[in-house]
Amino acid sequence: MTGGMEREKAQAAAWFETLRDEIVAAFEGLEDTQVTGPTAGMDAGRFERTETTRTSDDGSDAGGGVMSVMRGGRVFEKVGVNTSTVYGELGPAAQKAMAARGVPGMADDPRFWASGISLVAHMQNPHTPAVHMNTRMFWTPHAWWFGGGSDLNPCIEYAEDTAHFHATQKAHLDPHGEAHYPKLKEWADEYFYIPHRNRARGVGGIFMDDHCTGDWAADFALTQDIGRAFLPAYVPLVEKRRVQDWDEADKDAQLVHRGLYAEYNLVYDRGTKFGLTTGHDANAVLMSLPPLAKWV
Repeated sequence: MTGGMEREKAQAAAWFETLRDEIVAAFEGLEDTQVTGPTAGMDAGRFERTETTRTSDDGSDAGGGVMSVMRGGRVFEKVGVNTSTVYGELGPAAQKAMAARGVPGMADDPRFWASGISLVAHMQNPHTPAVHMNTRMFWTPHAWWFGGGSDLNPCIEYAEDTAHFHATQKAHLDPHGEAHYPKLKEWADEYFYIPHRNRARGVGGIFMDDHCTGDWAADFALTQDIGRAFLPAYVPLVEKRRVQDWDEADKDAQLVHRGLYAEYNLVYDRGTKFGLTTGHDANAVLMSLPPLAKWV
């Protein structure tokens, strides 16, 4: 384990695992509720947990995590809620990328530690929006920061759903300063944009990275409230849309929209690139990909 800020690291890692457990319990509770359509007669889905590992270039232990995935549920077609805590030394490519972002000391000491939670949900009912959420803490000997957020990805958009999702996040951010929500909303709009399609991948949300004011407790509290905002922002939308009738045309629209999600995560997503280039379990890194998608 790399040294420095051990108490803070442990506190952050424990929080991400607590948030995971709360979300897993809430999602399994949704599986037990009434649904309509082809999945109504199916058994309720349950998460399967698998330990993941990361191995350094010299073969030594470099941390790992837990991949919690539900497949083929009545409400969730595929959902993953992963946590990980990894550490070691960054390779040359990762060092260069970090230095380009302004992280100091990469050439002198490439050690790092990172912990976080990452969630992606792809739904059975096309009227129920897909969603993404992650929060994380990153440490190097010369810097530390938090990042993450959540964004909504409906294939069939409802203005009231978008309004609820954003309003809930704003309500959780405002106690930390009313400047946070507009800044993080704009950041999400820029980050979750697909340049080669000239469009956003969804209806936005909030996002931040490299967040460090120098006050670790305050920055951690903000990160926690980003996580706490997720369930009240998302669960009511699932409860409302899971019983809505849908047809094959709706399903086709959903599969096409999922193609956008796959393209973004494979081409642009920073977390995907970091996980694959630093040797983390590929199945855990690519958990975000939908079970089925199509392109026209």
